[in-house]
Amino acid sequence: MPTSATISILLVAVIHIAISIVKSSLWQNPSVYQRLDFTAEIATKVAPIVQNVGLYNSFIAAGLIWGAFAKSNSLRIRIFFLVCIIIAGVFGALTLRWTTLVLQTLPAFIALALVWLAHSRLKFQG
Repeated sequence: MPTSATISILLVAVIHIAISIVKSSLWQNPSVYQRLDFTAEIATKVAPIVQNVGLYNSFIAAGLIWGAFAKSNSLRIRIFFLVCIIIAGVFGALTLRWTTLVLQTLPAFIALALVWLAHSRLKFQG
């Protein structure tokens, strides 16, 4: 049975899969780039960069899924990818939009806290 830590990691992975799809496939849709205050001209210019970032989001999601189901080193894998998201989310909030904190950083932070609590409980019991 999956733990709350594993479920939270998978939820963060789903968020990053969605972000990847939006950035890699849906960026040229006006409802997407206008929501981020880009004009059509600027959205077209930055499309390759945004698509590249979307690819990185898919790697993050893959790493989270790997960590959720890994039989060995799962704690290290989980912590690494969650911390990467937290750092990127803070940077995104400082350089792009503050909502990045809510959409990326907060879920990753909650998942990291649950991972840490689960690990602490196991360590304490064992």
